Amino acid sequence: MPRANLSRAAVVDAAARLADRDGAAAVTVSSVAREVGVKPASLYEHVAGLSALLDGAHVLALGELAAVVADAVAGLAGADALRAFADAHRAYATAHPGRWELLQRVASPSTVASSEAARVGSLTLATLRGYPVPDDQRVHAARFVGATINGYLALTRNDAYSHRAEPTDASWRAAVDALDRALATWPAERIHPCDPENTA
Repeated sequence: MPRANLSRAAVVDAAARLADRDGAAAVTVSSVAREVGVKPASLYEHVAGLSALLDGAHVLALGELAAVVADAVAGLAGADALRAFADAHRAYATAHPGRWELLQRVASPSTVASSEAARVGSLTLATLRGYPVPDDQRVHAARFVGATINGYLALTRNDAYSHRAEPTDASWRAAVDALDRALATWPAERIHPCDPENTA
């Protein structure tokens, strides 16, 4: 890519593509500079350094994930919305393994404050509205859903289930069905902030 055509968006996109191809750990200022055909020093005209580069790719992935989830859950509610929500995450993780890795990194304050992060959070909470989860417990329920989805995808990515003959697709369906049952029977009692269990 000629330097004249370089922009911050192009640099961030290159970092995301590199992550998908070679893994998130392969994303460095030097590797992205090679990817776009410039010297590393030229990259600093568009990003402040590696942290800013990773933050940009993280936000890019959040925006893409939000778009995929929004399309999947449109017009759905309850169990149908939950299954579509979970499947959209799984599909994105499969199609973009490096970007999915970037989604697992600790979010910087600017990433947390981004509209892309807010949209992912809003879509998660909207999916939960089809269940009898009290308003003051929706964040707990959202964390529960996220932990289940992310945990399953992380274990699958690490081939943790490859030693068993049972199909992982069936296990995925069972996990999402279990989420549905748990959300449908979520207890009405308020979780007190000082409870030992409430450490998230």
